[in-house]
Amino acid sequence: MKDFAIIETGGKQYLVEEGSTVRIEKIKGALTGSVRADLKEGDKITFDKVLLTDNGSATNLGEPYVKGATVSAEITKVGRAPKVVVIKYKAKSNYFKKRGHKQPFFEVKVTNIK
Repeated sequence: MKDFAIIETGGKQYLVEEGSTVRIEKIKGALTGSVRADLKEGDKITFDKVLLTDNGSATNLGEPYVKGATVSAEITKVGRAPKVVVIKYKAKSNYFKKRGHKQPFFEVKVTNIK
């Protein structure tokens, strides 16, 4: 059985194992001066909010996070999800609003679980 972990990022929890690909919320990069750098494909990121790790023989459960545990990953794709269209309409009152939204995401490949 492969090592796996449960990480928290973007307000959500993901079950990851080495070599798996996961689609997560977009993450801002490091602060340089007064501007945050954008991350791009090929960049490496580290998740330190690890809730649980399992290596096949021992399970470590965090309270809330496992101390010293990290998950390393590489960004393989930066994109935006399909458009979600929101329509607000009220009959007989001349009220119609149409808005669209494309949620940005990162697709990351987990390289190492420590």
